[in-house]
Amino acid sequence: MRWIHLAIVVLLATAALIFVVQNLEVVTMSFLGFSARVPLALLAAGIYVAGAATGGSLLALVRRSYERSGIRPARLS
Repeated sequence: MRWIHLAIVVLLATAALIFVVQNLEVVTMSFLGFSARVPLALLAAGIYVAGAATGGSLLALVRRSYERSGIRPARLS
């Protein structure tokens, strides 16, 4: 199962890298009144990293909460 997970992560990271390399034009980004002109590649890479960090943090929080709750998973027979 670990190898399948690793393969999926590598495929998604490769797809993101290909997208970044193919989209080098400058775009205007606006968020909460803040506006900036940045290369689309940089914007996509930044959003990818931010998503990975928040997803990992959320997963860690859910795991820790689950472990502290003392609930045991049901056994399938």
